[in-house]
Parts: sequence; C-alpha cells; structure tokens
Amino acid sequence: MALGYEDTPLLPGGKWTVHDVRRPQPPVVDPGTPFSQDAPGKPPSDAIVLFDGKSLDGWKNKDGAAAQWKVENGYMEVVPKTGDIWTKQAYGDMQLHLEFREPEIKGEGQGRGNSGVFLMGCYEIQVLDCYQNQTYPDGTTGGIYGQYPPQVNACRAPGAWQTYDIAWVAPRFDGSRLISPAYVTVILNGVILHYHKALQGPTQHKRLAGYAPHANTGPLRLQDHGDLVRFRNIWVRPIDFYENLA
Repeated sequence: MALGYEDTPLLPGGKWTVHDVRRPQPPVVDPGTPFSQDAPGKPPSDAIVLFDGKSLDGWKNKDGAAAQWKVENGYMEVVPKTGDIWTKQAYGDMQLHLEFREPEIKGEGQGRGNSGVFLMGCYEIQVLDCYQNQTYPDGTTGGIYGQYPPQVNACRAPGAWQTYDIAWVAPRFDGSRLISPAYVTVILNGVILHYHKALQGPTQHKRLAGYAPHANTGPLRLQDHGDLVRFRNIWVRPIDFYENLA
C-alpha cells in the first residue's frame, strides 16, 4: 500500500502537499507510564530528566551554590530559608512535567503550601494548597500569578501527589521590540486550566507585568516560600514550537 501521494495540492504556507509521501515521518517516542500515588511516572524516552528522585546535581541556588533542599524517598522537599532553586541548564520552548505534594499542615490563603514554578526563571505558575482554601483568584493553584486565574480549581487534598503538565512558548524579541509574547498551556491533574494563554510579561507581586528584552532561554526555578512542599519526577522536552508550525 502506498504511504501517500505526490499529485495533491500544496498546503498553504509550506512546502508539503496534502498527504505528501515525501514528508518526514514523526520520530518514535516511548510515551512512558502514568504516575500513581505510590510512585512517579516514567518520563518519555526523549525527555531531559531534571530530577530523578536521587540528587540535586542539576540544580543550584541563585548565587550558584549547591541547592540545599532535602532529598529522600524519591522526592525533594523545600528547606525553608535556603532559597529558591534553579536548574543549571536553560530552556526556551518546552513541555514540562512535574509532580508536587502539599503538606498536611494547615494554614489559610497564601500561607498554605505556597511555592511556585517559574518558567525561564521569571514567569510563575502558582503552587498552593487551594483544596477548600480560598485566596485571591490570580494567586490560586494553577494561576498565572498576578495575571490570570485558572479556569477551574482542580486541586487534590493535601498529602496527595498532583501533576502539572505545561506547554511553554517563550516570548520573541527583535532587539528591544517584543514581536510575540509568551504563551502557556497549563494542565493540573489532567484538567486544562489555561490554553495557549498570552502572558502580560514576567511575574510581579502587587504590580503590573510588562516585557523587557531578555535571553531566549532561562532556567526552571522552584520557589522557597517557607512551606514544606515536595516535588518529584521533573522532566522537560525542549520543542521549538515556532519551527514546528511549518
């Protein structure tokens, strides 16, 4: 059976025809396995593993010193007052997966299991225990902090492992001019919270966000907000979303 055709119309904006037999086949990737409450999932075969449950060798503090968070039983846990931790490598467009667990210590509002996932080091997706806990909506779990609330609250109860799956498109600059904002799709526990949402700029607290030119890539950053939040099974798949539109 023929794999495709060579006599069909040219698709708009590209070099391939409809059902083009010459178009490259997608590379084969083992999709990994789902997570459970007892064990993290297995990353896809082409993923870059940022935390494998054993060491923080790929992470550092802001000043470049070794990360000081606790590692045990396959997870890392925030050690309050040791500071945020940053990946040693920088990333632009990417698919990100991580699993987090909120402490069962009770608080309220922003004082309950607070942390954050900072894409490129400066764009925050909020981590918070919002299970039966309200706060300002753009600071809720899954919120693009200070900009957009999630469409729904899909939090599990504290003590349960939860998943973030995030598709990130980095902003593009031409010199000092913004030519395309950052876009993000956020899925919490299998529920879409944001789809291809355009960000207003890097995260701010109690101020409006706005863009200024910065590098094309940046580190992933996890926040020390003083609460004993745990993380495990963190991986990325770098993807040039612009290039792959062709």
